[in-house]
Amino acid sequence: MKKVLILEDESSIRSFVVINLKRAGYEVIEAETGQEALNQLRLNPDVKVALLDIMLPDMDGFEVCRRIRASDPKMGIIMLTARTQEMDKVTGLMTGADDYVTKPFSPAELTARIDALYRRVGGDPEEDSGEIRQPPFLLNTRNRTLEKNGRRIKLTQVEYAIMKLFMDNPGKALSREDILDSVWGRDYFGELKIVDVNIRRLRIKIEDDPTNPTYITTLWGYGYKWGF
Repeated sequence: MKKVLILEDESSIRSFVVINLKRAGYEVIEAETGQEALNQLRLNPDVKVALLDIMLPDMDGFEVCRRIRASDPKMGIIMLTARTQEMDKVTGLMTGADDYVTKPFSPAELTARIDALYRRVGGDPEEDSGEIRQPPFLLNTRNRTLEKNGRRIKLTQVEYAIMKLFMDNPGKALSREDILDSVWGRDYFGELKIVDVNIRRLRIKIEDDPTNPTYITTLWGYGYKWGF
């Protein structure tokens, strides 16, 4: 059965999420503190997606996200954010989250987001298993890894999907909508800013100077281009 971790210190919200995810066919691992969540992940290494609240009694959800990312770059992470806290969304994405869901949320929206992320992190292996080589980069589509000048760069599954989209389309102008549809899916009903924040995060990892990018160039008012 597909395993999901839910980290939420408010028992009423956590119970609500657990009931709906169980109905959707997930096995749910529960935690109400950041440390408990990290312990549960060690005990359940087959968890593919973690749902993290931000406000917690011991450490915030951003710190939990950072610690998960330090040991597992491929796990899917969704942050639960307050609708009024715009910076929480950006901060969550920059610390390594793949997506965010704003409170209050509907069970259908949350399940759809988890389903979409689960397909990316635990889905079928790449059909075109092999390599895409565009010096100084080498993308291995079999084990979903990226190297730059022979050095491995740790990517989340979302970052990998963006890199593969770019390297499959060198020199092609890709709109934000193109990237959103390809990476998050056509049924994704989040905001376009998630594309921009993930691009910013990816540039930090792959560019020689993220403030003056040469590989991922911005097409103002439209989107991005892989600069080859």
